[in-house]
Amino acid sequence: MAGMPLRPGWGTRGQPGALRTNFFSVRLPRNATFYEYELSINPQAQAKGDRRFRIMQLVDQSPQFAPYVAQAAHDRSQRLVSVQRLPQPLDIPIVYLEEDQAHDPNPLNFTVEIKFLSELKMSDLDRYMSGEHPGIDTLPLVSALNLILQKYAQRNGVRVSKTKYFFPSSSQHHHLSLGVEAFRGFFMSVRPMYKQLTVNINVCMTAFYVPGPLATRMDEFLRQTGGAMPNSFFERLKVSSKHLGYTRKYTIHRIMTGKTARAEKFNCEEYKGMISVEDFFKRKYRITLRRHSDLPLINVSGNRNKPIYLPAEICEIVPGQAYRGKLDPEQTAAMIKIACNPPEFNGNAIVNQGFADLGLLPNTPGAPLAPFGISVSRDMQVVPYRILPAPNIAYRSAARPPRVQDAGWNILDVKFQVGGNMANWAVLVVNDGRRGEFQGPSDPELTRFLKTFVTKCNASGIAGARPDQPPRIMGVNLPPARSDTGNRSRAINAIREVFRANLNPQQKPSFVLVLLSGVDRYIYPGIKQLADVQLGLHTVHMLLPKARNPDAKKQDQYFSNVALKVNAKLGGVNHTLDMGSMGWLTKQKTMVMGIDVTHAGPTSTLGTPSIAAVVASVDDHFVQFPASLMLQKPDWNRESKEMVEGLTQMTIERLQLYKKKNKGALPDRIIVFRDGVSEGQYAQVIRHELPRLQAAFKQISPSPPYKPKLSIIVCGKRHHARFWPPDSDHATRNGNTRPGTVVDKGITEVYLFDFYLQAHNGLQGHVKATHYVVIYDENKLDADTIQQGTHTASYLYARATKAVSLVPAAYYADIACERGREYLNVLINVGDDRASQAARSNTTADREALKEETYQNAVRLWGNGVHRDLKDTMFYI
Repeated sequence: MAGMPLRPGWGTRGQPGALRTNFFSVRLPRNATFYEYELSINPQAQAKGDRRFRIMQLVDQSPQFAPYVAQAAHDRSQRLVSVQRLPQPLDIPIVYLEEDQAHDPNPLNFTVEIKFLSELKMSDLDRYMSGEHPGIDTLPLVSALNLILQKYAQRNGVRVSKTKYFFPSSSQHHHLSLGVEAFRGFFMSVRPMYKQLTVNINVCMTAFYVPGPLATRMDEFLRQTGGAMPNSFFERLKVSSKHLGYTRKYTIHRIMTGKTARAEKFNCEEYKGMISVEDFFKRKYRITLRRHSDLPLINVSGNRNKPIYLPAEICEIVPGQAYRGKLDPEQTAAMIKIACNPPEFNGNAIVNQGFADLGLLPNTPGAPLAPFGISVSRDMQVVPYRILPAPNIAYRSAARPPRVQDAGWNILDVKFQVGGNMANWAVLVVNDGRRGEFQGPSDPELTRFLKTFVTKCNASGIAGARPDQPPRIMGVNLPPARSDTGNRSRAINAIREVFRANLNPQQKPSFVLVLLSGVDRYIYPGIKQLADVQLGLHTVHMLLPKARNPDAKKQDQYFSNVALKVNAKLGGVNHTLDMGSMGWLTKQKTMVMGIDVTHAGPTSTLGTPSIAAVVASVDDHFVQFPASLMLQKPDWNRESKEMVEGLTQMTIERLQLYKKKNKGALPDRIIVFRDGVSEGQYAQVIRHELPRLQAAFKQISPSPPYKPKLSIIVCGKRHHARFWPPDSDHATRNGNTRPGTVVDKGITEVYLFDFYLQAHNGLQGHVKATHYVVIYDENKLDADTIQQGTHTASYLYARATKAVSLVPAAYYADIACERGREYLNVLINVGDDRASQAARSNTTADREALKEETYQNAVRLWGNGVHRDLKDTMFYI
């Protein structure tokens, strides 16, 4: 927190009230002292993964540790906290046995050393929470309390990440897809607040593998998909087998397609010669395999030169395993449906099921918190909140001024504030053999469809939208997907040739309307990469099943939304806010920036780079936010891969464009909204990104030195604070808090300048506010200015007629990052088998070579980045 601005005061604007939140008071003895110890297990080389977890189970059961076990909590890995001092030295000998293993003639032996580190005086935490001692390091104290509160959940549940616990044996199973199900669990984390200690508890959902026989799961994949179990499903999957006489767990490294127990032979010293896997299991373990010829063997060895094969039919998928793969669109939709519950449901789940599952009730078996003198109240904290007023929306002309209701408004009979020019536009009809497609460029239905769309654009005030002048229409019939293997490169090449044959590079269309009949994970990103990077063409896509809606009102709404995108891409201004709402930005020449970074996911090819985006406003409307994009090696900065390496260059690009648009003037103030940074990384933004921003200022104008007043606000979406309105009169129809809700007392940081803002209307599930934290501030922003200003700015999002949940500058940076992912789609979204195999079992040198090869492929796909003809526009919107 050093160097970060302290809270200058609390906000006062808006209609006040009180709401409930999922923070619960934690009580502990005054002047409590706990004792912190380091755990070390020797020999270390043999104490890894699940074995380490089991070793600590055995420690808890050992006679040497019995006197202390009730008064201690540990993470089963490195750290232990005790109510009392433990004797020193304290070494616990462990004879390693699995849970159902009676004896082992040659057991592994370990020694667990419990070594004293420090005293943890909770009075220091009280001093910190008093608001008078910001320099106290609370991390060891808070993490110790987390260990204690999570003691019961640690022993009785399944931990996912550091703070989420699931209880599959007692939870409802929700089917997601073949072999994958979801469970509801609970997040729990201790949070010190002003003059009180709380624990934040929230419901959460995670996908798990369905346990059971591995052979059964293989059969299901074959029967339902016609193919083998995919890499994305089995990679790093844990299975167990009892062929040794007890349950032993293994990790699948590879399914040996084509190798069966009967056909595969190996040289066995014990039986003096070559023997099949089938015969080995029969002779060694008296197991007669029935699936010896139709199921593949699995390799459970991490060493590719020394495989260990097990027959699939003797293996069970271990219960309680979080699913490692990326959820596909169908799984994601199913997960959202399950998790989308109203506030009342979530509140009841937390205070009833959550408190019981997490062991926070006083009658919990074993009373895990009692020895520590800790108790947790089941009453939600009640904190003050305010409802901020919505701004007035302005268009160039309107039959009547738009009326904001529930953070949204209607745009019937309005003209955009500034219309772009769509003259010389073009259409690409993409036929891919689906229903609902137009029958080529001359289809009369297509003519009527386009006339309706251009009439909407004309009515909205976009210049050059003339219903009597049809656009240039191009058509392309794509080769069938089944014959266009890989990433549908033949289809993308066909589209490229149509563009090149029909469009003049010297007189490009204002934009190309691309009509797609369905979703394909290669075609859309392929067109975006082709148009944005290679050809410099604005493209706007329509999905025909939605666009050809027989309901005229719904089609008109769809066309209105597309017109918003068209006008923004063409440099137009869809709507503005009243002068009173904009004053906090316009009283000085101000540039608003948004910064974000996105990373490759688990299904990406090893070595796929990250993508950083910087967007910035160019004028006093604060509507146009052109973007800079840049590739970034994910391991360029080992301290934090979230930091933006090329921030200086991208900031210079944004300032140059601002200067160009403002008669050579640079902004007096810059307000940065930084997305994608966790609360543990605030200091890293100051350490790594602030100097890069300042370097950009220096480089763009060394003499006279350019020194704008800079503020940096982090936007946090990955938090677990939730709110419940006081009663139905102050709630939306689905029981959520109302748009404009702001909270800056009760659950906010003790010292930092932060607040929670819900600018939008939560239409589904339990609405989530965005957590804004001012981490650097030369502009001396006061609470009302930044809270109301961020709220009103949330109504300026160009692609919607409603307030959005994240301030548009940060939202645009996020969207720009996603556009960059489209350019690398064949690497980011579809990791090939060779890459995944290398990630599993190849040598470090092989992995590094693959990473470099992948990076160079990314550089080739990226080319020179966004085409020069688009880089000063909102091409990504």
